[in-house]
Amino acid sequence: MLFRSARGAVAESVVSGLLAERGWSTVDRNWRGGGGELDLVVRREGRLRFVEVKVRAQADSLTDDAVSPHKRRRLRAAAEAWLASQPEPDEVCFLVAFVDTLVEPWRVRFVDDAF
Repeated sequence: MLFRSARGAVAESVVSGLLAERGWSTVDRNWRGGGGELDLVVRREGRLRFVEVKVRAQADSLTDDAVSPHKRRRLRAAAEAWLASQPEPDEVCFLVAFVDTLVEPWRVRFVDDAF
């Protein structure tokens, strides 16, 4: 069994790989700034997604409310800080990737424009 932080890093790699298969390029990973951290920043054809990877542990749920209002504020602040030094893309939103590690192979459910 992987420790929590190692499992999270593997989950981020899995999500990054799945998004790459769908044509998204990872432009940043584990970026810190603005009082928060962005797990992944991906881009495709003028569209940008700030990806929050949520890993399921034994007692965790994989519901859409898994990202608390406090966490959402921190993610928005981090995203604004990241965007401050970038050209503005055509479309920006948050994508949440729910990773269920209790099954093999791991399952990933994406919620685009999550908040």
